[in-house]
Amino acid sequence: MISPREAFSPSYARARVRFLEAAASAGMAIRSHNHPLRGRDGETLAMDVALDGPANAQRLLIVSSACHGVEGYCGSGVQVFAAHDAEWRAHARRAGISVLYIHALNPHGFSFERRVTQENVDLNRNFQDFSRPLPVNARYAELHPLLLPDAWPPTPQNAAAIAAYVAQHGAVAWQSAVSQGQHAFADGLFFGGTAPTWSNTTLRQVLREHGAGARHIAWIDLHTGLGPSGVGERIFASRDDATALARARAWWDGGGQTPVTSIYDGSSSSALLTGLMWCAIFDECPQAEYTGIALEYGTLPWADVMDALRADHWLHRHPEAPAAQQRAIKRQIRNAFFVDTDRWRGQVIDQARQALFQAIDGLKATPA
Repeated sequence: MISPREAFSPSYARARVRFLEAAASAGMAIRSHNHPLRGRDGETLAMDVALDGPANAQRLLIVSSACHGVEGYCGSGVQVFAAHDAEWRAHARRAGISVLYIHALNPHGFSFERRVTQENVDLNRNFQDFSRPLPVNARYAELHPLLLPDAWPPTPQNAAAIAAYVAQHGAVAWQSAVSQGQHAFADGLFFGGTAPTWSNTTLRQVLREHGAGARHIAWIDLHTGLGPSGVGERIFASRDDATALARARAWWDGGGQTPVTSIYDGSSSSALLTGLMWCAIFDECPQAEYTGIALEYGTLPWADVMDALRADHWLHRHPEAPAAQQRAIKRQIRNAFFVDTDRWRGQVIDQARQALFQAIDGLKATPA
């Protein structure tokens, strides 16, 4: 066992090394899917996959990190800790369940401390049927010029215009308009893309390779940035399915102390989203009964997270910005998605361990 502090890393490159070393020491089967680009410091980028248990297991738990790149600082730490956690690994083995760790779904965003992929795409809005007309987010189109003004920091007039929108429509409508996903502004926030990203196609390959023989699949996808600091909200991660939601709540509700929320019934801190990554499981592993959650850890208030995202997207559009401003924005975006305190790290690990054990117990109880 290692301490929570030892599990978390100060960079993508270091996180990758720690994950691969932990997986190798545990005797896991490892495969790396190299990204076509290099990282911020010239390092190799990859979606690394480690399987703990038999390849032909009928029950499979997926644990993934860095769907939203910079959120990988948290998710990678959970995965590294789990790989060192002998009690947890023994619990999964005794249940006959294999665990598939997918490290850095979006390695480019992780390395460059961005939430999006190299295409400026929000991976969790990118799983659309691109042969059909894409969803239209008319409310985002109205807000796009306000979200990404020409100058940063925004002017008082810009702040007043956004405050007026929130006052007129409400904070929930504001969050939904901005974050639900859009496909019209390639340089904008929460852009879902117009074609599958590298991360999309690579993840689908991983799911086919490792999930094709499983009859029951559970998935815990690790996120940060929504909700009260240090609280891990368990958000139902699937298409709208009452049976699957009931199963997720039976597994993960934690005696009512940590309820499973849903974007479909309005109980989640997340808006109703489109192009969700988890729905790829239905395409690539149609034979399996699927149950999943996103474990979403709070960091800063939503307004501060939004300001950090806006600043990061502004910087992406203005690479000529002074070096000091670039560093300040990068600190801002990292702080919005990772709280660098021992208390927060401990909260993350404690809640993740509980969710991992619950997933094994839930999978074990499913009929053969």
